[in-house]
Amino acid sequence: MTRPYYIAGNWKMHKTRSEAAELARTLTVKLKDGKHKYLVAPSFTSLETVGAIVKGTNILLGAQNMAAEEQGAHTGEVSVLQLKDLGVQVVILGHSERRHTYKEDDELVNKKVKLALRHGLDVILCIGELLSEREAGLAEKVCETQTRKGLEGVPVSDLARVTLAYEPVWAIGTGKTATPEDADAIHAYVRGVIERLYGASAAEKMIIQYGGSVKAENAAQLMAKENIDGALVGGASLKADTFVPIAMFG
Repeated sequence: MTRPYYIAGNWKMHKTRSEAAELARTLTVKLKDGKHKYLVAPSFTSLETVGAIVKGTNILLGAQNMAAEEQGAHTGEVSVLQLKDLGVQVVILGHSERRHTYKEDDELVNKKVKLALRHGLDVILCIGELLSEREAGLAEKVCETQTRKGLEGVPVSDLARVTLAYEPVWAIGTGKTATPEDADAIHAYVRGVIERLYGASAAEKMIIQYGGSVKAENAAQLMAKENIDGALVGGASLKADTFVPIAMFG
């Protein structure tokens, strides 16, 4: 089967509301004839602004994270109910910056995944190894553990609303990119993990994005690989000039 390509822009902690609005408006024009699936994930403070601009277009509204609890005394957190109220459709969970900078473990990520799905949000679940783990020959093991634990308790009926994003931590924001062959090998391995967990049909349908210094210059090469089904783009998603060529590849 042919899986749809899914190109997502993670704006991280960048852009004021006016800057986010300007980029969103440009993208709605430049991507309107695009044939792939698109998403932008601005900061929490810009979700409402960007959501109003992309509503009714072919660009989905994503959030970069959410709390593991529905509501309550959790100072500084943002709940799934608040995200839904803003029109958020997708939430990115388990990003390496959340795992390594903010010490979110697999159990916490899993709790968030199940909460998001329970409330009808789609999920982009990020996995990926550190450079030290890759050099120790542990890349596959790390990605398998993060996939298994991240999806623990998620029924096959919900799996269609989960996208995996393989982001080798050593390639995020460093300018280093896994070669298309290296990336495809991990994607193929992770697809095998999904097959063992959920069966061949589910594995065949699973969209697995690549993230980690994706640029216009390498996007087409990466997407040409059999098991790479899109991109989770960081730095290059912050300007239309660098994001649009990735989003419109092919």
